[in-house]
Amino acid sequence: METPRLLLWDIDGTLLTSSGAGMCALEAALTKVFGLTGSLADIEYAGRTDRWILRQVFAKFNLPASEENFARYFDAYVKELPGQLARGGSRVLPGVLTLIEEAARRPGIAQGLLTGNLRRGAEAKLGRFDLWRHFPFGAFADDSEDRCQLGPHALARASVHHGGAGFAPERVWVIGDTPHDISCGRAIGANTLAVATGNYSVDDLRALQPTAVLADLSDPSAFWRIVCA
Repeated sequence: METPRLLLWDIDGTLLTSSGAGMCALEAALTKVFGLTGSLADIEYAGRTDRWILRQVFAKFNLPASEENFARYFDAYVKELPGQLARGGSRVLPGVLTLIEEAARRPGIAQGLLTGNLRRGAEAKLGRFDLWRHFPFGAFADDSEDRCQLGPHALARASVHHGGAGFAPERVWVIGDTPHDISCGRAIGANTLAVATGNYSVDDLRALQPTAVLADLSDPSAFWRIVCA
């Protein structure tokens, strides 16, 4: 019997765009928790984990990077996020809904998340578009600050969810829009599908030699030709 294929999806820039809602929520939380104001636009965030981003915020504003402060900040961020998402501009990217719904129906396909978001943040973003229900497992910033350490958590949860069945690395696809998604996939020996729907162009991504590159996910047949080859 052929082993199943596992799709591990990034969120921001891959499944959806939140049009800066996450950064706005981080800035609002900074004010509410610490009474500080300032732009976070100079902090690299694409493909990073929320914990990594928060550490950069704390360094910028000379805040003690204690677990207590992390927890306070994250609680405020998660409370702010739905309101920021509701302000407009956030949307599911072209072709995504068709693909994930088809993946749920296809035999031999499993799908989960591999994202730098906190689990609660991922649920808020995907839940706004009724997409959270499609992803019964995943790995999140709660698991590690280092994006490349998230893959094993996703694989372990995929195995548990599917009754202990393992997923051969050559049949795992990590799908994302940044160099960090490519590195994360390589760390577990998976295939990597880079999509140029975030801050990086097709040429930028192709230069990093992922398994495959697509301009976007608007052509389901192109997607399935790649992952089912």
